[in-house]
Parts: sequence; structure tokens; C-alpha cells
Amino acid sequence: MTDLPPVRRLLKTKPLRCDGAVILDYDARLMRRKRLLTAQGRGFLVDLAEVTNLDEWWGFELEDGTCLEIVPADEALVEVSGDLPRLAWHIGNRHTPCQIEDTRLLIRHDHVIEAMLKQLGARMRPLSGPFTPEGGAYGHGRTMGHDHGHQHSHARQHDHDHAH
Repeated sequence: MTDLPPVRRLLKTKPLRCDGAVILDYDARLMRRKRLLTAQGRGFLVDLAEVTNLDEWWGFELEDGTCLEIVPADEALVEVSGDLPRLAWHIGNRHTPCQIEDTRLLIRHDHVIEAMLKQLGARMRPLSGPFTPEGGAYGHGRTMGHDHGHQHSHARQHDHDHAH
């Protein structure tokens, strides 16, 4: 048992009143059960029925009626420009989360992916900002990297350029 107020429900849209915010990076916005602190220093408990991608929700309503906005934290990102459709295809083929915009792609810093993109002629620049990548298949969920929660039995060494 905890004395922290629990989340009553997830909010899909902004309520009339907002009492605070919780700032979470991309990885932290995928959760089931966790103690969190608001930006104002107040603790609360998230205890969801299943692992949930919080990118699809506006915020939390706590048992005491408090409404908290979920805000993406600034992260170390890489801005990618060049032949965007081709570069986006290669990023997706590596199961790498990617934020797709009209004039650029944003990925989290990853020296292996950056080396591949450089070989493909991409221009890159480091920056800091919130990371809100595209959802998984059919526009929702998460794109998981190669270490995505299930085991493979590999009879031989090979590249991981395949679909699952």
C-alpha cells in the first residue's frame, strides 16, 4: 500500500483545468506501474492494467481529482535531412523510432544508425528537444528495436535487417 494518490484514469483530451505536469522522455512514456513526480515535486502512482504507450494520451486524472498533463522531455536527438523517403525507409527497416516531419527526420542519438545514414548521404545535426516519433504499425503503438521482448533462436550469425 502507498500513501501516494493513484491514477484514476488516463485523459484523452485536455480538461478545463490542469493542475500540473509530469515530464517524461520517450522511454518513460511506455509504462504499466511506476511512481512518478510532477514537475512541481508531487508524487503519485501509475498502476495501469497493461503496459501502455502514454504518447496516445493527454494526461492523468488522479483519485483526488488532480489533472496532470504528460509533457515529452527534451532528449538528445539527431536531425536528419537529405533524401527523406529513402532515409526513412532505412531507419524503419532497422526498427528505429523516427519522428517524421516535412523537411526533416528526428531520431535519438545512435552512433550505429548515424553511421549507416552517413553512408546513405544523409546530413545530420545534433539537437535537443521533445521526441514524439510515429506510432507502430497502423499508426498506433510503439516501434520496438531489435530487443523487443521476445527470444529468437538463431542457428547462425547474420545481420538483423529482417522483419519480425
